[in-house]
Amino acid sequence: MADAKVIPFDDDRSRGAAVQRPQRRRSAGNRRKGEPAAVREVQPLPGRETPQDDVSVTHEEEPLARPREGGLERRVAGGLAFLRRRLTGDYEVDDFGYDEELTDQVLMSLLRPVYEKYFRVEVKGIENIPSKGGALIVANHSGTLPLDGLMMQVAVHDHHPAGRHLRLLAADLVFVLPVVNELARKLGHTLACAEDAERLLAQGELVGVMPEGFKGIGKPFSERYKLQRFGRGGFVSTALRHGAPIVPCSVVGAEEIYPMIGNAKTLARLLGFPYFPITPTFPWLGPLGAVPLPTKWTIQFGEPIPTDGYPPEAAEDPMLMFNLTDQVREQIQHTLYKLLVQRRSVFF
Repeated sequence: MADAKVIPFDDDRSRGAAVQRPQRRRSAGNRRKGEPAAVREVQPLPGRETPQDDVSVTHEEEPLARPREGGLERRVAGGLAFLRRRLTGDYEVDDFGYDEELTDQVLMSLLRPVYEKYFRVEVKGIENIPSKGGALIVANHSGTLPLDGLMMQVAVHDHHPAGRHLRLLAADLVFVLPVVNELARKLGHTLACAEDAERLLAQGELVGVMPEGFKGIGKPFSERYKLQRFGRGGFVSTALRHGAPIVPCSVVGAEEIYPMIGNAKTLARLLGFPYFPITPTFPWLGPLGAVPLPTKWTIQFGEPIPTDGYPPEAAEDPMLMFNLTDQVREQIQHTLYKLLVQRRSVFF
């Protein structure tokens, strides 16, 4: 009788197209990052010999590259293993609620077709993002709905050589909306406040901030690609405290996905929204009008502005914060104009 084919149900491979990362330890009970994980014994696959001195390994010690044997079966096995871990709570989240495994294997897979096929995003200057350590990415904000932040996350995740994750600072409104709140936390978003930003930078994370806030995302179509005020420069103070470089980021294409030609302010106040957009298709076409236009996007990361050369007390210097804020804003605005001049079509 021929040997039965065994499908390994603990296949934790990351997706093939992404940069492979060391596997993280997991233990039952939805473990927080940093907690110790038990060492488990690995049974050899049929017909494969295991060296005597490699009887037990942790997840980090498992080989990352495995032979392609039964591609469909292994994908099914990986999916079943993923479902098992979700059902049993054998996965980890950090103190902010960020779920790296769910983000890598599910949420990014859902966003990627929109990024690659619908908006056809072109990324420039990805090498300007540091390969390790904390950094602050500051971008313009536009588009009526905050899809630009999500596309930035995919750009960094899929194109950076180190496969880094971008942790976005989001407005309070994101965390009071049902469903949106949970998804934002799982994707690594956190509240746009100095305390959360400083904790993330201290942990060596990439932090994304859009200082225009609702003033940028809710501005009328007639003011597209004109940067709004950048607040009081709180992001500069945060970067100075940790000596983190500031990477300006310019996004072209998001302004045209929902051309905002009006704002129903009374309805916005009743719903508790900062604005209620009126576009050529919404609300006239109902749910169909909420579909964004398929514009062609470009995301460019500029040269980083270092902050590690300033003394600790520089974070309290209002003149320095004003100058650095203005420098970041001008660099983003200049890049936006340059990209617009180079663009030949909004859609192609």
